[in-house]
Amino acid sequence: MAIPEATLVGSFEKKIPLVSFGTAEYPFGASAHSVKDVILDAIKIGYRHFDSAALYQSEKPLGEAVKEALSLGLIKSRDELFITSKLWCSDAHRHCVLPALQKSLKSMELEYVDLYLVHWPVSVKPGEYELLVKKKDLVPIDIKAVWEAMEECYKLGLAKSIGVSNFTCKKLQALLATSKIPPAVNQVEMNPLWQQKKLRELCREKDIIITAYSPLGAKGTLWGKNWVMDCEGLQQIANQKNKTVAQICLRWVYEHGVSLLVKSFNKERMKENLDIFDWKLSSEESRMISEIPQRKGFPGEEFISDDGPYKSLEALWDGEI
Repeated sequence: MAIPEATLVGSFEKKIPLVSFGTAEYPFGASAHSVKDVILDAIKIGYRHFDSAALYQSEKPLGEAVKEALSLGLIKSRDELFITSKLWCSDAHRHCVLPALQKSLKSMELEYVDLYLVHWPVSVKPGEYELLVKKKDLVPIDIKAVWEAMEECYKLGLAKSIGVSNFTCKKLQALLATSKIPPAVNQVEMNPLWQQKKLRELCREKDIIITAYSPLGAKGTLWGKNWVMDCEGLQQIANQKNKTVAQICLRWVYEHGVSLLVKSFNKERMKENLDIFDWKLSSEESRMISEIPQRKGFPGEEFISDDGPYKSLEALWDGEI
């Protein structure tokens, strides 16, 4: 079955496949060769949207996989794929944005990305690409200036659409108040244990598509938790429906009109994660999921510092935590 798509507002008439394949494997860059092979497997299985970032060190193997997929005839043209990458915090400065995208494109040997995201509403001093940023390097982000540079990337055709990641309602509204090109996507943590109802309502109103990362809780990663996959309520629904907990979570995300980001390097799970389109959750099952107690898996504590722009998690998330 073909993966459903949605039209992005403010893009070059590009449609986004509603299931994307994540390429982040922690520790970042540890197994670049296997990443290329896994992406090729994913293309063979039917994935067409691939999510990368400067931070992940997966851009080069992604580009190599695209080139090999073309040579093998797995795809007829690069245009059959939707490629997302992201601007890391150390490049979240007006003068760094365009060079950062150009560097990413060079790594992937691509002329453009389909979607380029501001990875976090956070800036650190230019230089290193690391998730555990040095707190002494945290500086206030000038999101208006950064976004103007993102808009320039769009106007140059280097990014067919632009968006953000980890933005709250308040931060989105501030960006929308000054932007000439609105963000097409907001990629955020979302799953049955962190449902993002308020943010979903705002994004729907503003025609911004949410992409849900960690829809399964990102178990086994630096930032992941076991809460989602170990949730008894989800396990009960999965048993009743003869589905996996992962499929219940992914179907729940999909039924909320949200695109979702999956990541497994296991071929069978890669197939399983696409087997969510020809069945539905019942109204009772949806109600049960809506009543699951909420807890955020990735609060971003590394961005909090008494000497930095965000002195508390409440400030980073504007109370949406």
